[in-house]
Amino acid sequence: MVGANSCRIRHALVFFCVIAMGFAPAVQGEEPAQATVSFSNDIVPILTKAGCNVGVCHAKAGNGQNGFQLSLLGFEPQEDYEHLMNEGRGRRLFAGTPDRSLLLQKATGQIPHGGGVRLKADSAEYALLRNWIEQGAPFDTAATPKLVSFEIQPERGSVKPQGEQQLKAVAKYSDGSVRDVTPQALYESNDAAMAEVSPAGLVRVLEISGKVSVMVRYQGRVAVFSAAVPLGAPVDNLPPAKNFIDEHVFSNLKQLGIPPSAVCDDATFLRRVTLDIGGRLPTEEEATAFLADITSDKRDRLIDDLLRSPDYADFFAAKWTTLLKNRRDDASDIVSNFAFHAWVRDSLLANKPYDQFVRELLAATGTVIGNPPVAWYKRVKEPKEQLEDVAQLFLGVRMQCAQCHHHPFERWSQDDYYSLAAFFTQVGRKPSGTRGEDLIFHKRGIATANNMKTGVPLRPAALGDTLPEIAADFDPRLRLADWMSTKDNKFFAKALVNRYWKHFFQRGLIEPEDDIRDSNPPTNPELLAALEQHFIASGFDLKELVRAITRSQAYQLSSVPNAHNLVDRQNYSRYYPRRLQAEVLLDAIDRLTATQTDFQNLPPGTRAVALPDNSYNNSTPFLRVFGRPEGESVCECERVQSSSLSQSLHLINAADIKAKLANGQGRGEKLAKQAGPPEAKVRELYMAAFAREPRADELKTALEYLAEVPLDAAGNPVDAQRASRENFQDLLWALINSKEFLFNH
Repeated sequence: MVGANSCRIRHALVFFCVIAMGFAPAVQGEEPAQATVSFSNDIVPILTKAGCNVGVCHAKAGNGQNGFQLSLLGFEPQEDYEHLMNEGRGRRLFAGTPDRSLLLQKATGQIPHGGGVRLKADSAEYALLRNWIEQGAPFDTAATPKLVSFEIQPERGSVKPQGEQQLKAVAKYSDGSVRDVTPQALYESNDAAMAEVSPAGLVRVLEISGKVSVMVRYQGRVAVFSAAVPLGAPVDNLPPAKNFIDEHVFSNLKQLGIPPSAVCDDATFLRRVTLDIGGRLPTEEEATAFLADITSDKRDRLIDDLLRSPDYADFFAAKWTTLLKNRRDDASDIVSNFAFHAWVRDSLLANKPYDQFVRELLAATGTVIGNPPVAWYKRVKEPKEQLEDVAQLFLGVRMQCAQCHHHPFERWSQDDYYSLAAFFTQVGRKPSGTRGEDLIFHKRGIATANNMKTGVPLRPAALGDTLPEIAADFDPRLRLADWMSTKDNKFFAKALVNRYWKHFFQRGLIEPEDDIRDSNPPTNPELLAALEQHFIASGFDLKELVRAITRSQAYQLSSVPNAHNLVDRQNYSRYYPRRLQAEVLLDAIDRLTATQTDFQNLPPGTRAVALPDNSYNNSTPFLRVFGRPEGESVCECERVQSSSLSQSLHLINAADIKAKLANGQGRGEKLAKQAGPPEAKVRELYMAAFAREPRADELKTALEYLAEVPLDAAGNPVDAQRASRENFQDLLWALINSKEFLFNH
């Protein structure tokens, strides 16, 4: 970067050229000179609005585009100025004849430009750029006002479907001046299906009701406009609220005029909550007993029973060990994989407070045999990776962008990134007595991390907060854990409750669930705040959070839409069906067919949701096809929940599915040999698959099919025993391939 003296010399030379070519400043008796144009306040916003400094253009990582480098979205105006002034052989800015400047000629398409026409020659932006170049292209001085705040007006509103709302962007500066920067700001809708926004800030709402936001960016600052788009239907006969969750969900639905679906029936609730908490289907015995129970609190008691069960610990251990990257890359990993999985499972079974769980993980020292959470440091070795994973997983903040430049959608800078990394720079390693495993310890010394760009060493600092000085003999990771679990932390509890809300409702209040920022507001901020406070007040009790969510009427609504809420995807006016996870679906097929899938190094009967690591994906094609994650990232998005042709073909005709259906000890064989009326056998199948009795039409169809006699290859009827066996296998196959079985609804 050129120093201050070089800048002054260059400005003097430019000024000399301006005088020599007849562009002298005004003197007494002439027209007053135009106000000096500010590079940061006037020129950079034009480059940003025109798209010159975005990642696909001249702010592209590396060397920009075609040898011209700008900082992303203009976060580094001094650097941008140097690139404009000192590169391109002086042709980018030509004060003597501004119109011949490459900056203007390329932007207006007068000479070939890969980015096309970005400015019109008769526009106000062109005139301002030309005026700045004509003034000698000065950089800012100490007296140049600095942007101190940016806001959008209005911040909130209610816009009817097909309605419009004009936004006004207002910038306030250090000299007290206020500017209307609406034309210079950038606008982006968070849901293009709900609202569009013009470059001038005119929001046009479409036909979908709900909550929509528009992110507005100007000169490194971000503001958000949030709009309610009411449907306006009458919301009467709401289910009685059971807790604070219902109060906030139903209040939001009233505001929007979206009537919720009715509460689901007992069979649907039993299957839903058993899948969501225990990761399994209810047994026929559980279903029969639950449906026969007439007490008013049976749903609450069922939830408590599930939370006390080992099934809960198995299911949520699978969730957490995947997010914590408990994967097997080598045969020697098996010790740490099993130990770490057991520690996570035991922590969940004992209902260890969440803040204690995170503290034990982050500040782990010792060996994997003596202290299993140190296994996390085997997979996450570098301070950069550690800070990024911790921020995304436990704080809901994606810091990756801030490593190289200011976060484009947030306030986090490179200093914030490396200050967070400094918490992990004193993690030491040395070989242990277990092959492939390190002993983790805290190295004495002052923890610092160097900013990659400036080279400045930075002490540990929390996001948006200050911490006391950390002594050389104190483990900085403990200070980080202390900060995370404080009651006024803006991220820790919020990130967890939003993640768990998505687990039970398919969609987070903030989506994606690990991208919490001012420019990505929740669809129901009051509900999110209430969940956060409830979780903190409970002492970070994970089971209590699950209990509150699943006891709510909002969770227990039917997935069947009414006349008004079919298109609702964000306000929880009904339960949103979702496909069973790979492990859960495999276990469900095993239970329905009364077979088992065997896994290497694990006892017979081990459920797929209890697998400790990713290595079983390779040996079990079903898990691979249905998207069980490999544990390579802390993002829930690694798990594939969408349907595909390969999944359909696998269910229809894969060898493992056919083997389960035809298993000599399986349910199909048992029912074929079992005495008793076929009606009872059909009821058993439906109770096992759906936790309900078959409807009259379903029973009739099934009985008619079971009565048919299949023909062999020669066209002759097969014997009765074979016919019964094949018909029951076919009926099982049909149930497995039904949407009701494949989805939690």
